[in-house]
This record gives sequence, C-alpha cells and structure tokens, in this order.
Amino acid sequence: MPFEIKQTHGILSGLTVSSSLAAALLTVSPVFAQELPAPHSIGSGDVKYSPYLKEDFPNQVFFGDTHLHTAFSADAGLAMATTTPDDAYRFAKGEEVISSQGIPARLQRPLDFLVVADHSENLGIAIALEEKNPILDSNDWGRTLAETYAPKTIDARNETYVQWFGAVNTVGGSDPMEGTGLDETMWKRVTEAAERHNQPGSFTAFIGYEWTSGPNGNNLHRNVIFRDGKELADQILPFSTYDSDDPEDLWQWMADYEAKTGGRLLAIPHNGNLSNGLMFDDVTLSGEPLSADYAERRQKWEPIYEVTQIKGDGEAHPMLSPNDEFADYYTWDKGSFGEEPKTPEMLPREYARSAWKRGLTYEAELGVNPFKMGVVGSTDAHTGLSTAQENNFFGKITFVEPTADPIRFEEQITGRFTPDDPSDDQIVGDGLAAGIAAVWARENTREALWDAMKRKETFATTGTRMRVRVFAGWGFEEIDLQRSNFAAHGYENGVPMGGDLSDAPDGGAPTLLVRALRDPDGANLDRVQIIKGWTTEAGEPKEKVYDVAWSGDRQPGADGKLPPVGNTVDFEKAEYSNSIGEPFLQTFWKDPDFDPAQRAFYYVRVLEIPTPSWLMYDSVFFGVEIPEGKRKTQQERVYTSPIWYTPQG
Repeated sequence: MPFEIKQTHGILSGLTVSSSLAAALLTVSPVFAQELPAPHSIGSGDVKYSPYLKEDFPNQVFFGDTHLHTAFSADAGLAMATTTPDDAYRFAKGEEVISSQGIPARLQRPLDFLVVADHSENLGIAIALEEKNPILDSNDWGRTLAETYAPKTIDARNETYVQWFGAVNTVGGSDPMEGTGLDETMWKRVTEAAERHNQPGSFTAFIGYEWTSGPNGNNLHRNVIFRDGKELADQILPFSTYDSDDPEDLWQWMADYEAKTGGRLLAIPHNGNLSNGLMFDDVTLSGEPLSADYAERRQKWEPIYEVTQIKGDGEAHPMLSPNDEFADYYTWDKGSFGEEPKTPEMLPREYARSAWKRGLTYEAELGVNPFKMGVVGSTDAHTGLSTAQENNFFGKITFVEPTADPIRFEEQITGRFTPDDPSDDQIVGDGLAAGIAAVWARENTREALWDAMKRKETFATTGTRMRVRVFAGWGFEEIDLQRSNFAAHGYENGVPMGGDLSDAPDGGAPTLLVRALRDPDGANLDRVQIIKGWTTEAGEPKEKVYDVAWSGDRQPGADGKLPPVGNTVDFEKAEYSNSIGEPFLQTFWKDPDFDPAQRAFYYVRVLEIPTPSWLMYDSVFFGVEIPEGKRKTQQERVYTSPIWYTPQG
C-alpha cells in the first residue's frame, strides 16, 4: 500500500505504516539525520525533572527458594526423584511440570529466583546410573553400584542408596569416584541449566550447591551460593564432605575460589535444630574456643541463616523462650540424623534467637559477633518442586508426594539409626510446608539479589508472600508512617533490616517504623511483634516480645497478653475466611526499656490469622484421617533479619 511521511515541526504525521517501520525509515533516511528542534523549551541542560534519576535504594521485594534438590542429589535421585534442574527452574517460573510420581504440578504464582542446591557428594550419581554413563565403568565402586542399580526395582534402588550412603558416611573416607570425571561432567550440566534459565530482570537462576557436613549425624549443612555465572563457577569443583566436614575448611575453599576467579560466594547454614548443639556451639568443630578471627570469618562467609523449612522451624524454642506464646511452632527437638540423643543443654546452641543473644555476649568478649546473621526461609524439598503453600505441598521427598497412602504423613525423618528408641522419631507429619526467602533489592539479577543477601536485607517466611519492611533510627516519628516517600525517608534517616545502629544520642532510644502487607492471595494479618534481645551489665542475655500492632479492637489483658485473633477455619472443608484480621498493619515503636550501655538487637515477627495446615488440606482432598496430635491449623509468619545496636567504645 503506498504511503507518505510528512514532517511538521519535527513530528511525523500522515503515517499509515507501523511504528517499527517508521523507526527503520528514520534510521536510514538522511532527511532525518539532522537534529530536530524541540517542540518547546524546558530550560537549561542542568534541569533534572525526574525525582528517580539518583534513587538507588532497594525498592522491590523478591521471593524465592535458596534450597531445592533435584535428581542430581544422590539422596533424591536414588529415592525415586526424576526431576532435573531444568524441571525445577521451569516450575519455579510458573510452568506446569509433571512430578516424579506423575502428578501435574504448578505454582499459584511464579517465584522470582531459585537456587538448585544439589548435594556436592557424588553430584549426579543417580543421573549417571539412569543413563548408564560410561564414567561408572572407570572404577570398581562405580561398576558395583551400576550392577546393583541395573534392575531398577524398589529393592535395587534401596540397596544402591545403602551402598552410596555407606561411602559418604564413612568417617575420613575419600570420594570413591574421585578422578573419574563424574564431578566435572555433572557440575557443568548443573551450571549449564542455571545459565539457560537465568533471565536478568525477570527470573534469577543462581548457581549453587549444598555442602552436606554431618559429623556423627549432626546437621552442619550449608548451601553455597555463587554471585557469578558459569564462566567463573566452572573453574572449580564443589567442596564436599569427602574433602572435609569442618565449616572452617569450607570457608577456606570459598576464599581460595574468590582469590582464583575474582568471583563471590556466601554460604547459608540450615537446620541447627538437628545439629545437637553444634550449629551455634561455644567451640569450633575441632574443639577450639571461639576467637575473634573465627567470628570475623563466620560473619564474612555466612551472613544469613535458613531459619525455617520443612524440617521444623528454627526461630525459637518454648523452653528457651517460656514467655513467648508463639515460640512452639513446628518444634523439632527430638534428635538429629545420628544416634546421639538430644539433651536440653544442646537447645541454646540450636535456635536463632538464642544464637543472636549469645552473639552479643561474644561480641563483648571478642570484639566481633560470630552469630550476626540475617534470615531466609526455604524448602529443602528433594522433589525438584519448590512448593511452600499448604494447599499445594508436594512434600520433602518423592515417596511422600501427594497420596492417600499413610506414608504421606508417616515417613520417618529422624530416629532411623535408633530403631529401638521411638523417643527421637520425627515424621513427615511433624513438618511444615515452608519456606520462602524474601529479598529487598533494586532489580531481579544475580548480583542485586546476592548483594542484598550479603548485607542481610532479607526476611524469612513460612510460605506466605507477605511483604514486610522495617527501618530503625534515632529520630523517626509516628507521622513518618504516612509519608509518601516512606522508603526513601527510612533509608536516609535510618537503617533497614540487617543494619546496624550506634552512637545513641543523649536521652535517645531506637525508633522503628514497620509496615506489613498480607499476601495478596493469602490470609489477613493477626499482629506485628518486635522481639528484642539484649545483654545486661553482667553479660546475662535477655529477651522480650512486644505486641506493637494488631487487628481489631483487642486490648492486652492483665497479664500483658493480647487475646487471640480468633479462628475462621472450616475443618470439614479446609477453608478459612478473611472476615477477621487486617490486610495491612503498620506501626511506629520506640524502645521503652532502652539502655545505651547494653548491646541489643531487634527483629520483627508478623503473624497471619489461623489457616488450614497441609495435613488438613490433604485430609479433605484424600478423605484420610490426620494422625493424632498433628497440626490441623497454623499461623503462617514472617521473621525479619535483626537490626543490631552496639554501644560506643
């Protein structure tokens, strides 16, 4: 069709072609190569009309999972998982994926980022067995394993698992596949998958893995997260427990990687509740007293901690926090993965709040706080499916994917090595559908999200996608809650979650601004709490829970406790109503008990109204009974990274 282009004061008119074609014509036509006059004057070239030209503070919250396993993990692939890292990333992006048990699965909303953190110990061994990879023929152990696996029956898989676990669980043992090229081959496949799915600005596929230290069955696992891409990550092989089960050796390996490549790493410990007191111990794994050097290295390499996941919640324990009515949340305190029984004196060295309090004491002694860590939540699912919603929970392992079979609730997690002692048994039915890592950052890229984790500007959720923001400073006022520039003012005049306060003004006290917005597809909010920990002049650790904002017209009773919000859950239908609670809560709070001479920390906990547990959803869907004593309802929650106060001098 013929057309013409007319120029009127630098503006095109009379176009009957597409804008893309017009743009092409403008590019090539010499008629428009000359500078066109502006339609009107806007002043000198120094005019900066847009208020966002220099705005660089984190303005978005991103939700993801830093701890997911696929069939590339031996304890997943040898336990019937067939999902690959590609499947895991596609699922996280919102695509429908078929689970290892053949069940279609999809998220209600996509995640923003994912770390496929497959175990480094014989990474990809199950994939190699399934593919009959020739690498397995390169040594006797590999050939024997392949022969055992060949029938592919349940019994054959179980026996293969036992043979593999025997090697990885041998104290001081070496990698039976070392030198065969298995690690190199599988690591490159893992990093290739991350590169394929990484879409800066839209979805972040981190490169990472899990280091699975478990001396005597006690959990010291860490997820190692790369800021970098494949080019740098491929220059090394993942550090495994065949190399060492000592975290200090992992830190040295991380330092060596950074020195070699110029890249960046951080590690995320998890499940201190299964460490039998080792996660936040008073000595190093080698038995040495904690030193300033140790504290500095731990703080450098492990800035955040996975505080909640499938295997129990690790924020607080009711014995350690008897005045906290919400401390007993999916408490796993009956054992570890070994034979050593759990004892009460181990508990203070297993839970985050206690570690934060003890860290203040260590800071007074050493000058450095070894336990100055932020928090995230994640799943630790071994299904390749990151499902943290109660009504869409695909379980920890393939055997317990959705089914009416009692194994769904009854599969044993701890206590396997003490079959004659049921006191340390914890089953899948004791677990929760959790959790999610929430990160405040400027953009959805590896670099921006990793940097936010490094500076601890993160919070942990038990599965909800609630949005929480907190700032602390010395001069905030209640009117600041109404500011249109709330975040900009918060950053300019205070510090966010994960930050530090010092230089207390005479007569001043920390002031906190908190905003919490419910998950758009979730439950209303019950309350906002600020939890403070501090040390007395004698060095004694203390804590207090403050209810600072809540829904409805409830008032604290004579005991200082706020009455429960109520419960709308329909037990027959596994449904609830948002007729109670509030979609949004905010508050200004000033510490009424502040002593400028005392070290302290503050973090925010936000609770939703009661909702059905995954067991209740399963009970209604499959028509099965919930095991006696297991949770039917729960209150999803968020924990923010603390803000620390350090006295001058």
